[in-house]
Amino acid sequence: MSSSNSPAEPGAAVPAVDVDRALLAALARDGRASYTDLAEKVGLSVSAVHQRVRRLEQRGLVTGYRATLDPKLLGLPLTAFVSITPIDVAQPDDAPARLAHLSAIEECHSVAGVESYILKVRVASPDALEHLLQDIRAAANVTTRTTVVLSTFYEDRPPV
Repeated sequence: MSSSNSPAEPGAAVPAVDVDRALLAALARDGRASYTDLAEKVGLSVSAVHQRVRRLEQRGLVTGYRATLDPKLLGLPLTAFVSITPIDVAQPDDAPARLAHLSAIEECHSVAGVESYILKVRVASPDALEHLLQDIRAAANVTTRTTVVLSTFYEDRPPV
């Protein structure tokens, strides 16, 4: 992440990579932060921050902005991880496409190991989870192994 250095304090040069990383971290914590707030956090002018954020977006480091929703308040208090394995290893590896229509699946990760994919799902109840598992098995011709989440201490942590 290189661009021109800009001082954070008079006489103190901050490496461009550090400024960009600080901007990325601030945006990851609050995607709605104003350029004024961001400028105060990294010690640059508002126009310099605007240019840097635009460059970070153009370079693909910032891929978008989104609202974070509370699943419990949306009526989806039960989170589970569902590992899936194809019943017939000769079948096409198209489980993600076969499962895309199931909105309860929040994430789908291809993994190394016994399973082919791990799905993060959110549902309203144990009954809803049971029905979702039936839908997953039928849609993708897979077996499932499920781990129910008891509590979450943190998630969606930014990598910076």
